[in-house]
Amino acid sequence: MNLNDIIFIDQFPKLDLHGLDRDCAKLYIKDFINDNIKMKNEIIVIVHGVGQGILKETTHQYLTNNKHIIDFKTFYYNQGCTIVQLKI
Repeated sequence: MNLNDIIFIDQFPKLDLHGLDRDCAKLYIKDFINDNIKMKNEIIVIVHGVGQGILKETTHQYLTNNKHIIDFKTFYYNQGCTIVQLKI
């Protein structure tokens, strides 16, 4: 599946990071990724919001350095979400 083909994200598992700091967000993302790998979900969504971009930057930095990630991108229709493709 190509991330550019995704229009609707409602059917994918979501993690909402609103209200978290950077360290807690990293822990939540790590656990969320591990849980979805076990459940064999290829596509997940991380909601970080727009704001000042701190959580978005933290999310993208963590995903860049994670070996279980094939690809990720900011969702075209909502800049506060990142779509992630996992290695299953």
